[in-house]
Amino acid sequence: MKHKSGFVNIIGNPNVGKSTLMNAFIGEKLSIITSKAQTTRHRILGIVNGDDFQVVLSDTPGIIKPAYELQESMMGFVKSAFEDADVLIYMVEIGEKELKDEAFFNKITASKIPVLLLLNKIDKSDQVILEEQVQLWAEKVPNAEIFPVSALEGFNVKEVFSRILDLLPESPPFYPKDQLTDKPERFFINETIREKILLHYKKEIPYAVEVDTEEFFEEDHIIRVRSVIMVERETQKGIIIGHKGSALKRVGIEARKDLEKFFGKQIHIELYVKVNKNWRSNQNQLKRFGYNN
Repeated sequence: MKHKSGFVNIIGNPNVGKSTLMNAFIGEKLSIITSKAQTTRHRILGIVNGDDFQVVLSDTPGIIKPAYELQESMMGFVKSAFEDADVLIYMVEIGEKELKDEAFFNKITASKIPVLLLLNKIDKSDQVILEEQVQLWAEKVPNAEIFPVSALEGFNVKEVFSRILDLLPESPPFYPKDQLTDKPERFFINETIREKILLHYKKEIPYAVEVDTEEFFEEDHIIRVRSVIMVERETQKGIIIGHKGSALKRVGIEARKDLEKFFGKQIHIELYVKVNKNWRSNQNQLKRFGYNN
């Protein structure tokens, strides 16, 4: 039996549904999802295995014009997605007309590898608008195959995956067949906590936050975790903690519930908040948190 393997990298503007699509392909929640832009900060690999294939999917941050060092690093992850892709998924949503970075867009239209343009969120559209959008993108990206999809509802997701398998090169697997991702357990703890902060805090607070899991002890029936939420200012620390610790407690309870589903074990989380001034612009701090590698 011939075996196919390859890297399938998903790029697009913020909030078009890249993480939702990747999770739908994998059947597991690897990428956090919120309605806020810049939810995804890292390039996250998710691996789908079959008897005769291995698809290495890559979720990337939404394309933006960087305003500080952290965002520069995030766009570095997007650039790397062009370098090792066997298939490129360019994801747009109904009503969108351009990518927020012209240089990236030119790379897509000049790509020598197969490009699948997924027109997402069609469940929020009608047939007339859909046809107009398909025509618009067919003219803008003539080298792409266009698939109308709803990643959230699962519409056309299987068809896209089938097309990916057609396009993959023959190759042995790149990762062990029982591996789901390239990220360690602590990464998913950090991301789950950060997702709850994105959901429950407003304005600048979620963007000033990074999470660092300092302790991870796994026993037969329980995982004990100690995680630190980093903020940039004392005022932000107070907001994260909330009145008598109520806001921080809610984050911990919601994160624990999700992590117990993910790990299939009881989770005990201790959460702390520390001020780490200007970490988003500090090269050493960014490297510590897995950026600028």
